[in-house]
Amino acid sequence: MSFNIALSGLKSSANDLSVTSNNIANSATYGFKKSRTEFADVYAVSAFGNSGTAIGSGVITSGVTQQFKQGNMDFTENSLDLAISGEGFFVLKPNLDTLEPTFTRAGAFTVDKDGYVVSSAGEFLQAFQVNDNGSVKSTSLSSTQPLRLPAAAGSPEATTEVDIGVNLPSSEPELDPANFDPTETNTYTSSTSVTVYDSLGEAHIANYYYIKDATATTDGGPVDPEGKNKISNAWAMVTYVDGKPVNLDDVSAPDIAFLDGHPSQKDAASVSFARVIFNNDGTYQRTSPPSPITGTVVPGNVQLAGINLSTTNGANDLKLSIDMANNAPTQFASAFTVNSLSQNGHTVGRLTGMDIDDTGLVRANYTNGESLALGRVAMAKFANSQGLSQTGNTSWRQSLASGTALAGQAGTSNFGSIRAGALESSNVDITSELVHLITAQRNYQSNAKSIETFNAITQTIINIR
Repeated sequence: MSFNIALSGLKSSANDLSVTSNNIANSATYGFKKSRTEFADVYAVSAFGNSGTAIGSGVITSGVTQQFKQGNMDFTENSLDLAISGEGFFVLKPNLDTLEPTFTRAGAFTVDKDGYVVSSAGEFLQAFQVNDNGSVKSTSLSSTQPLRLPAAAGSPEATTEVDIGVNLPSSEPELDPANFDPTETNTYTSSTSVTVYDSLGEAHIANYYYIKDATATTDGGPVDPEGKNKISNAWAMVTYVDGKPVNLDDVSAPDIAFLDGHPSQKDAASVSFARVIFNNDGTYQRTSPPSPITGTVVPGNVQLAGINLSTTNGANDLKLSIDMANNAPTQFASAFTVNSLSQNGHTVGRLTGMDIDDTGLVRANYTNGESLALGRVAMAKFANSQGLSQTGNTSWRQSLASGTALAGQAGTSNFGSIRAGALESSNVDITSELVHLITAQRNYQSNAKSIETFNAITQTIINIR
């Protein structure tokens, strides 16, 4: 009987050594929860036994229980690295068709070739569906869907309005707009450009050239030799898109300034332009309701200022409205500056990044300025976490001992919050485990010594004559 007692001690000590060794081996495993070996004594009892003289029959391993103590946070630069601060588990599914989920605390997620967010083992991270404002539609575990990041978002929208605010230097010499040539910098005063988009989302470069105008008159005719009809402080603005001149529509009341009641005139020369006229103090003053200058990129094959123009991609004609209502131009004795320059079109948005807040709301950001709420990371917890069944890859499945998973949002109903750009370290205390390893080794050696002693006693009995 003594041999069996010692053997039970050896077996239990070996189990303890194995559990401790496994803890040490996973001390650097993200999301790992250490285990503890628990023992129970063994007694052979009967209804007629005397408890005062009962001798134990050894020891058994009564259980190996995981300790779900919070691990430390390791902060990273990856927005898809997620850690849970508090209670709860991430919900995963091994494939898109699986109904039974698995659960993990290891939040090292990546994006696969199809845009799905997956764990290091390739399991799909589950998320609650959300409305446009980020509110959750349902927190039922059965309603979760694999979290996916669309590579593109939205539809293209053609630019219809360009908002320009500039300062045009008052000290610049006057030029004749009829001599304008975009390749000759001495034929214009200043220029700026902005990217605009057609109906197919293709980008185009719109260039705006400013010429301090020596030919502006109040009657639209040539300048009087005595200069009586000449308008001072006038600028011509010429627009090109993708190197092609824009033909301004015939506008009777364009959104440009008036000087002493005289509207600006559209030049009849081969170069199509609009005039911007300033008051003597350098300010731009409107004296009638605004009506934007509009223009259309000349389609087909048309000769304009000696340049052959043709359309290219089948998109609708690009019509631009130049708006000076919000940011009026100025003419001061300072350098040419662009105070504002914007347009209202955009192409299809391409994914540039994502944000995950502490409630698990996932927002994807796109190049067209859109930000879409894609879902809210699903969380689950259990009445008895120690009853979960381990599946490997730092994951668990629910069991009868754990109870049914309770789903919920991070940061609510005793669920922990989510930290993006962080990973939860193993909760193994390596120092404690090494000390425990020595203790388990001593226990094993002691039980081995018991066997050695029993063997010596047995040998003594055998040698009695």
